[in-house]
Amino acid sequence: MATHLQGSLFDQTDELRLGSLVGIRRTRLSPGAWIDVLPGWLSGADVLFEQLAAEVPWRAERRTMYDHVVDVPRLLSFYGADDRLPHPVLAEARDTLSAHYAEELGEPFTTAGLCYYRDGRDSVAWHGDRIGRGAREDTMVAILSVGAPRDLLLRPARGGETVRRPLGHGDLIVMGGSCQRTWEHSIPKTTRATGPRISVQFRPHGVH
Repeated sequence: MATHLQGSLFDQTDELRLGSLVGIRRTRLSPGAWIDVLPGWLSGADVLFEQLAAEVPWRAERRTMYDHVVDVPRLLSFYGADDRLPHPVLAEARDTLSAHYAEELGEPFTTAGLCYYRDGRDSVAWHGDRIGRGAREDTMVAILSVGAPRDLLLRPARGGETVRRPLGHGDLIVMGGSCQRTWEHSIPKTTRATGPRISVQFRPHGVH
């Protein structure tokens, strides 16, 4: 699959390497809901982007919305708990996150969902990961972004001020606590010139 990614000016290495999670910073969104953010957790992220874009078995989906069948505006791929991830550094990232959050989460991250945003026309609408246990339990969703930055927006589910976090080039965000139940998040469309981005979402068993 052809890609047109402008590489990061701050990440010029071809060596894929995860940094320490010691510097991750937590922001309390509301009582019980929080995000952890660590820019540039993965060095060599542009190399990983190119490999994932070319080698992952991406699929296009169509879904029913308001009595119409529409194209999902991004490409998707999913890896279950027993599936081999498409690159060893993703397995390392999953295991590192599982160890770091073991006491707080109480279980490992097991699945990986990948989304490929090809340009500014691709997006994901406001939602929370509330299919499964996330609808009734506190949980975590960790997202590793490679490729060009795109804005991740978060807002309270019942309305309120929007929080904006640009993510790309190896950035990590972890949404935790009640975030999936009490907040929503989205990647909006943009008319600005933007390159492609791939997000890798690590989730515990039973959270979608």
